[in-house]
Amino acid sequence: MMSRLAKLFLLLVLSCALFAQEHKPAHTLTVAAAANLTDVFAEVATKFKAETGTAVVYSFGATANLTMQAEHGAPFDVFAAADVVHVDQLDKEGLLASGSKAIYARGRLVLWVPPGSQARVTRIEDLRNADVRIVAVANPKLAPYGLATVETLQKTGLWTAIEPKVVYAESIIAAKQFAATGNADVAFTAGSLVLRAGGNVIPIPGDLHAPIDQAVGILRSSAEQGEAHRFVQFLLGPQGREILSRYGYEFPR
Repeated sequence: MMSRLAKLFLLLVLSCALFAQEHKPAHTLTVAAAANLTDVFAEVATKFKAETGTAVVYSFGATANLTMQAEHGAPFDVFAAADVVHVDQLDKEGLLASGSKAIYARGRLVLWVPPGSQARVTRIEDLRNADVRIVAVANPKLAPYGLATVETLQKTGLWTAIEPKVVYAESIIAAKQFAATGNADVAFTAGSLVLRAGGNVIPIPGDLHAPIDQAVGILRSSAEQGEAHRFVQFLLGPQGREILSRYGYEFPR
């Protein structure tokens, strides 16, 4: 015969299993998201789940890398890029659900001097100073924010002087980490990633580079088409825009 202690343990296990089953999300979305969205999309996921019951799992990375993964069959439901070009690319290849492509935000490039940095930088021209030895930049071949950085330095006439100091990171969040860990003196990154990071944040004027319009699309292969559309509509709607705006994103007209 089963002992009383064993019965109690079995009852506890069954209760936990029932609780987990009752509280398991009915749907889970996998969203491929550009690295600049790491902080803001955490809040989007929380609010979206509270409203719909659908959990969101993210795969963050450089836009070009995520595009390649989608092309090779990665099980993404939604792709939120840091540009429009790569979403257009997937659309032309027939990998997006018809009519699902939309621009959801315009990103903001900043120059970040982390707390504790010895670099005395208050404007972009100060990157010429001798105390600025290493400048972290997202790889322009992979990350739209990296491309915007190179465009900025070229347009301001600083590229020739700054290029020898540049170290390339795979993504915009990796560029931030280079500076945060002391492996770079400053970093060009997304404003949304250093909103609460301290240090000195120097906004880059938008006319120094092409607009960083960011597009989203739903993968045709997704088995969660209904929930994927709800996620995109949430992102484009008042709640999504309110969250994005608090992280410094703008909205092209």
